[in-house]
Amino acid sequence: MKDTEHESSGNSAMDCGTIPSLVSSFVDTFVDFSVSGGLFLPPEPDPIKKSNSSLKTVFPQPSRLIAIGDIHGDLPKAKMALKLAGLIGADDRWSGGSTAVVQVGDIFDRGGDEIKLLYFFEKLKREAAKAGGLVITMNGNHEIMNVDADFRFATPEGLKEFENWGMWQRVGNYMKKLCDGIDENVIIRDLFDGVPDEFPRIKPEFLDGTRARFAALRPNGLISTRFLSKNQTVVVVGDSVFAHGGLLQKHVLHGLERVNNEVRDWILGLKKVENHLVRGKKSIVWLRSFSNGLVKDSDCSILEHVLETIPGVRRLIMGHTIQKDGINAVCSSRAIRIDVGMSKLCGDKYPEVLEINENSELKVLTSNPLYSKGYEASASATRKDGLGWLIPETRSRQIEIEA
Repeated sequence: MKDTEHESSGNSAMDCGTIPSLVSSFVDTFVDFSVSGGLFLPPEPDPIKKSNSSLKTVFPQPSRLIAIGDIHGDLPKAKMALKLAGLIGADDRWSGGSTAVVQVGDIFDRGGDEIKLLYFFEKLKREAAKAGGLVITMNGNHEIMNVDADFRFATPEGLKEFENWGMWQRVGNYMKKLCDGIDENVIIRDLFDGVPDEFPRIKPEFLDGTRARFAALRPNGLISTRFLSKNQTVVVVGDSVFAHGGLLQKHVLHGLERVNNEVRDWILGLKKVENHLVRGKKSIVWLRSFSNGLVKDSDCSILEHVLETIPGVRRLIMGHTIQKDGINAVCSSRAIRIDVGMSKLCGDKYPEVLEINENSELKVLTSNPLYSKGYEASASATRKDGLGWLIPETRSRQIEIEA
């Protein structure tokens, strides 16, 4: 992949007359369609236009809330999870009405549909907003790693997707340059300006994809700015607070809205971000105190204190750590763990999603056929932390969790 566009000396710029903006819009749509797997993004409805200037941190309790765990570059599994919750139909369009959805991060790495997933969730955000619904996507540790140019978990398929993205960006740029009178601000000067020519331990066949990935995801990169800067790092919906890894008192004291703004500004290339927010094992996106194996009583006490300092919040919902037995809860159902390892290259487990109704009642929906047969729930059954009674339901498992 060369760093400068080649323009044939036999081609001269066309006079676009009075429609250069239409030409630019057409080219952008053409490029989006080519890199997204064939999606046409609908126009942004007013709720999204109004929210573009700032990141909202606190949302009211919706009539129905769905939480989806880590996806890791697997578009088919993401669609399975969304269909499981009745959020999209056979045509992949939003069918969730006024439902609110939170995807807790880690769309990146371990799979080859990363860019396609970004576009797909952007499409759902717009469709949901028009229908009175809400789709929230969050930053996980793998989003942060990629903005930091840490590509250890990128796959050959993922690098190829970014190489393809870089090629189409160049094609679009070339098409725009053929149009006289087009606004120079919509033309990329040099997509690979400042991108290293080589990366340590990267094989030659993956170099183009790695360079394109760096260009797209670095702070102020085209993809990081367009998509990741709109992700929350922590969000409160009704009486639930969401964080990819978890929250400690220092994060709450820092200010949840301030966390979102500072991470956003870092992704936009405006400033640095403090490590205790997004880097290190005690950061918001890396913490495993409440999700890794058996949680200590001392950690539950810490979580209790954290939740008490966030007004109206009763529970923390997180991903990050794969739960081999599916979605579950600990710390008297104050910590809900929803990463089930559904992506093909990261567990390949059956999709599960968490559902919370307007009365703050929780249940798990799963595509695991084991539970489609149903289970008999005994009123005298011993209730275990985070498991509760298994309630028969066609093609889904409901797990009641203490509210």
